[in-house]
Amino acid sequence: MSAALLVRVLRDPASVEALDAAGWTGLLAAAKAERLIATLAWRIEGRQLPHGVKPILLDARMDAEREARQALWEADRAAHALSAIGVRLVVLKGTAYAAAGLAAGQGRFIGDLDILVPRAAMEAVERALMAAGWEWVKEDAYDDAYYRQWMHELPPMIHAERDRMIDVHHTILPLTARPKPDAAALLADAVAIGDSLWTLSPEDRVIHAAAHMLADGDLQGGLRNLWDIHCLLHDIDRSTLDRRAARHGLRAHVRQAERLADALYGGGAALTAWDRVVRARLLARDGWGRETRKLLVFACYLRSHWLRMPPLMLARHLWTKWRKGHRPR
Repeated sequence: MSAALLVRVLRDPASVEALDAAGWTGLLAAAKAERLIATLAWRIEGRQLPHGVKPILLDARMDAEREARQALWEADRAAHALSAIGVRLVVLKGTAYAAAGLAAGQGRFIGDLDILVPRAAMEAVERALMAAGWEWVKEDAYDDAYYRQWMHELPPMIHAERDRMIDVHHTILPLTARPKPDAAALLADAVAIGDSLWTLSPEDRVIHAAAHMLADGDLQGGLRNLWDIHCLLHDIDRSTLDRRAARHGLRAHVRQAERLADALYGGGAALTAWDRVVRARLLARDGWGRETRKLLVFACYLRSHWLRMPPLMLARHLWTKWRKGHRPR
């Protein structure tokens, strides 16, 4: 499977030199599909590569660097917009990794700008961003009400001129999710990176990544999320992380993320039965980078919604989305 090959090369860059043409096809296809191709370029820099592969990896690195510059500029503009109302900008995910110069940011493609602000300040933040040029991506009464009542963020916004999206969070999991992270602690222990930006503490970065991957999402893009976690784990004491995860009600998810990161990208780890199911989902790509194990993929999609809300709310929500034309990937 191409995804398993990608994992092996990220773990052991020297192994890339033994690949044949079919191996390179599968590796590049999986890396593109998982948005890890620029990370791959970083990992195998200096290795003996086929002539035709070099420009592909160079283009990927340049694209990732461009996205990082755009993300940091967007964060600067958002920080400027919020400075007028006295709200500091805590950046999350890829933008945080790039701004802090972390290994997880090397080759990391960055899409939306994700930020964390106090829930009490959400209305003021919304007004400040709209005054600075952000607007709603789409107007839908059901989605708007759902986000505002049940989610951990505002409906997505996009800048009218720069065409860049921003997701404004007040915590890291939906309000209907079973774990209840301590949002006040996330903000209180954030660390400054530069004059106008803040990021979560090192432990909370791992906890957020694990929560996003295992307590909220459908594991789409999971290999990239797990690579983030693998890189972030290098900088922290795991016993401190365990205590912090317990405070946020996410100890089980963080421990699972540690096991999976160690098993796939590190020196190996013993996996539970559920870990092996998750690993199978993460590696569900064929030699052309196409998604396989469709039933498992769909089951993980349903599970992601089950994690987010109680059964009756879930049934009503999925029925409403289905009637409106939404179909799972």
